[in-house]
This record gives sequence, C-alpha cells and structure tokens, in this order.
Amino acid sequence: QVQLVESGGGLVQAGGSLRLSCVASGSIFNLNRMGWYRQAPGKQRELVASITTGGSTTYADSVKGRCTITRDSAKTVYLQMNSLKLEDTAVYYCDYVRVGRATNYWGQGTQVTVAA
Repeated sequence: QVQLVESGGGLVQAGGSLRLSCVASGSIFNLNRMGWYRQAPGKQRELVASITTGGSTTYADSVKGRCTITRDSAKTVYLQMNSLKLEDTAVYYCDYVRVGRATNYWGQGTQVTVAA
C-alpha cells in the first residue's frame, strides 16, 4: 500500500503563486510516476502534470508555461503554480503509480482557490 499526503493549497489572488507538495510513504518503488490531478466542481478529474523517477514530465496544455513539476526523491513531488487563473480553482490530488502497474494511489486532495 501507498499513502500520499498533500500540502500547500490555499486561497490566492489571480496572478499569484502556490507550491503544492506531496509525500509518499509505504511500499514505494524506485521506478514510479507521480503526478497532480485536479477536479473542479461538476467537472471530471484531469491531469495537471506528472513526472517519472527518470525525470520525464507531462503537462496539460492549460498549465504549460505556468506550472512546473519537480521531485527530489522517489517519494516527494512538488507542483509550482504561477500566474494562477480563476479556472485553476479545484481540489488538487497527488497520485502515484508504479511503472508497469495499473494501480493508481491517491492523496486526500488539497483545495486551491483562486480569487479575483
């Protein structure tokens, strides 16, 4: 089992920045992909960004140039979000998946609210 704990969400004005953190614990394998998804009210959960332990990254088109995903170990991942927009408001979830496996593990989510 894998447990994920997110932190760093909050209320920010449009144009501001936030940095989200996620720490994984439990049965963590060195080859994995961790990422951030978000879900706004009435919408489906969508990928924001992901990063493998090899450093390969993927970004949603809506956040390219504004968000940067990094990691400093097999267990910790960050999402730096700049130039935040009202439409970035959502619950942000951290996920973990072992390379070669289909099971995603999720954190409890952290609320990001962008105000005008």
